[in-house]
Amino acid sequence: MKTDELREKYLEFFVSKGHRRVASDVLVPTWDPSVLFTPAGMNQFKDHFLGKVKLEFTRATSCQKCLRTGDIENVGRTAYHHTFFEMLGNFSFGDYFKREAINWAWEFLTDRKWLGIAPARLSVTVYKDDDEAAGIWAKDIGLSADRIERCGEDENFWPASAPSQGPDGVCGPCSEIYYHPDQGKSVEIWNLVFTQFNRVGDPPNNLRPLPSKNIDTGMGLERTAATLQGAPTNYHIDILFPIVQAAADVCGVKYELDSENGRRCRRITDHIRACTFAVHENVYPGANKEKYVVKRLLRRAVLDGRQMGMREPFLYKLVPAVVEAMKKPYPELAETARRVAGVIEKEEANFFGTIDAGLNRIERVFDELHRDNRTRVEGTVAAELYQTFGVPPELFESLAAEHNLAFDWEGYAHAMEEHGEASGKVQHTVMGAKGPIDSLKHALHSTEFLGYETTEADAVVKGIVTGEAPHDHLVDHLDALNRSQPVRVVLDRTPFYGESGGQVGDVGQLVGDGVQFDVVDAQRDGALVIHYGHLRTGRLREGMKIRAVVDARRRAGIRRAHSATHILHHALQKRLGSHAQQQGSKVDDDWLRFDFTNLSPVEPSQLSAIAADVAARVAAGEPIKWQTLPLAEARQQGAMMLFGEKYPDPVRMVSMGAFSKELCGGTHLDNTSEVEAFEILSEEGVSAGTRRIVALTGKKAMQHRQQIQAELAGVAQRLGVEPLDVPAAVEALVEKRRELKRALESGTKPSPAPATKPSPARPAEASSERMKAALAEAARRLSVAPLGVADRVDAMLAEIASLAERLAQRDAAGPLSADALLENARQQGDVTVVLAELPGAEPGLMRQLIDQIRQKAPLSAVLLATRQGEDKVTIVAGVSKKLQDRGISAGKWIAPVAKTVGGGGGGRADLAQAGGKDPARLAEALQVAEREMAAMIGA
Repeated sequence: MKTDELREKYLEFFVSKGHRRVASDVLVPTWDPSVLFTPAGMNQFKDHFLGKVKLEFTRATSCQKCLRTGDIENVGRTAYHHTFFEMLGNFSFGDYFKREAINWAWEFLTDRKWLGIAPARLSVTVYKDDDEAAGIWAKDIGLSADRIERCGEDENFWPASAPSQGPDGVCGPCSEIYYHPDQGKSVEIWNLVFTQFNRVGDPPNNLRPLPSKNIDTGMGLERTAATLQGAPTNYHIDILFPIVQAAADVCGVKYELDSENGRRCRRITDHIRACTFAVHENVYPGANKEKYVVKRLLRRAVLDGRQMGMREPFLYKLVPAVVEAMKKPYPELAETARRVAGVIEKEEANFFGTIDAGLNRIERVFDELHRDNRTRVEGTVAAELYQTFGVPPELFESLAAEHNLAFDWEGYAHAMEEHGEASGKVQHTVMGAKGPIDSLKHALHSTEFLGYETTEADAVVKGIVTGEAPHDHLVDHLDALNRSQPVRVVLDRTPFYGESGGQVGDVGQLVGDGVQFDVVDAQRDGALVIHYGHLRTGRLREGMKIRAVVDARRRAGIRRAHSATHILHHALQKRLGSHAQQQGSKVDDDWLRFDFTNLSPVEPSQLSAIAADVAARVAAGEPIKWQTLPLAEARQQGAMMLFGEKYPDPVRMVSMGAFSKELCGGTHLDNTSEVEAFEILSEEGVSAGTRRIVALTGKKAMQHRQQIQAELAGVAQRLGVEPLDVPAAVEALVEKRRELKRALESGTKPSPAPATKPSPARPAEASSERMKAALAEAARRLSVAPLGVADRVDAMLAEIASLAERLAQRDAAGPLSADALLENARQQGDVTVVLAELPGAEPGLMRQLIDQIRQKAPLSAVLLATRQGEDKVTIVAGVSKKLQDRGISAGKWIAPVAKTVGGGGGGRADLAQAGGKDPARLAEALQVAEREMAAMIGA
């Protein structure tokens, strides 16, 4: 049986038993902070199991994309381990229980209409105390006692060992079904979990029956397919073996099941499939969390390729093989195949650039450890390898294990913390954790949201929560005694938008019957809207009627920014390509931040075109509408579906004219013209392959536009040019400063400034976009923010005036040369001593003159000084090699001289530099220099 056929048969079977067929959740469930990747089919149904949502169905079946890294070292080495896999499952939320779950599992496995496995090839396990499940297997199914094995809590309980070791929360026994082939070990193909208890505290008597019992089963698709196809490993089934063969072909090796290269090809197959799905969902290789996992998998696969002779990127060539193998259940992979391959190729290239040096360093580490009879790789060394060569610590640990060396994870974590880098390890939370908000979820299920139609509404207080977790609790009333006390309020209905989908929560007030509660934030927790704030007056009581009033002015600004975000998204895809998809966003009061996929910075000309596109859509005044419709219908109408995003069904589709359709639960305008104005503040990178645009709308955009124009006009006035000529004038200013500094440092004359070309005729009134571009270009040349150009120009004009003044002082003092200084030298014994004040000289010029004098006078000591303004002195001293041989040091010579002018400093024996704060005593300091050198020479 083909794998695609198995997947469909399973889902079809459970649909025939009254189950709702539910699509796979995303691989990276950003809505669930307890996991980085979806680890099992039940993950998307957590709130269903816990009764936190209103149930639209009580039976479900799915085929879920999963990714786990706990057994990564076994991938490719064993027959059945994967990181990425598909999990078939059927679920009951307080509906059927053990009898139906067991009978249906047996029917699906053995009935010829479905899988038709010979019953004699199957056996089962049950939890040691689960007489109910054992009885059903024996009486309903007819299994003999020798085919029903009772196991302990470490094998047949979920979570494993929960009764004795915890954690507290929902748990239950399980029953596993095993297939016995003619040869080899038996294979577990299905696990039936009976969640019937709530664990509370330590044993005994700590398993309390749940009022509503649930079913959660999981059948590994690849493992069952291997069983049905008689394949020696999961990697030899019809959807994976073509990728294995492609990996062998790309790496130029012959695939052999039991060879080391065979294991490498299987590991590459697993990792490239996992990474193809992850990058498809816009999870790019990076330093933290799920991005780190993708980076780690790719780099492990690159190492496998290198060990087979690969020296340049090759994994990206396997993406088409993955897309082809998975095209039936996941046709959307084809839409992003080119982007996915590009991201993978770039990460490969980065690692290939450092891998040789990294592996050489690792080999030296291993040699040193063996030589010194040490058995553990120090964590500090692993941190250095990761930071310098990009070698993931897990990869280092694998290589160390091959040399029988342990790995210092604690030391690695400490070293990385010192460098401010977070671990990429997954954190898990316990399903079933209780708190006051969870209690309200059980009672209310949801808050009715009225904010699409109004910003004010009457409501009833359903819950008041004081304190912070884990010390928070529900109260039936609250008095305004402690106005600073943080409070959370839940209503039956509300116009307040709870933060989600990138849109910030509303603020405002809850008022009524002498009560004023200031809402400072609104958040969503499941389907509840939580109002955060402070009670200012009166007594707030559970059950009281209040008036919920949103800050309408702020909400209007948020609506402008959110609608502008959709217009910006369309403009980005138009100018950059369909790959420029949203990676994240934040929408606030006339302010927005939009992250999107793009491998390189957006060119200034492209950014201007994007801004112009948005402005054109705003000016066009196109209608904005929204409707709730089935997900399939929204897809049919061409609504943009963001890869990796989880959508409800039905969905809310927001349309703007005929150019944009997005699935969005946020609040929007009625017409694009209501955005009023749009200004891009910045475009920058936030991580590999992800760019960020920050922009303003409405009055904030208009104010920013006015600031830009005022800034440009001010700079133009300072420089005596037209506003659009500011970039050229700034460049001339930079060049003038550079030339003056060069002249001062070299002792030469500054080159004349190039003639300025006359500006072409321009319209009397420059457009705001051209003025913005002119200021942006000037800012780029000065390496400052656009609104910092005027201050930087003022500073440069002051610096140029100072440089010019010093140059004039230098020229007034006459020509500077080593010969001129030697003419005024003093002889102290056989030593030529040069002491001089050089007005306007730079330290670099003084060092050059000292070098020239030492070449002309092999037995010489030189000390030169210059005043820099009214409160600074710079002194440079040098002695020739022959004087150094006599023990005379420039550093020792300069110290008392600097002290005379209120400073200090020192340096090497041959050359030293010091500073001072009292230019008035410079003449005295030169006398000190003469006396000190005479004493040092002994003259």
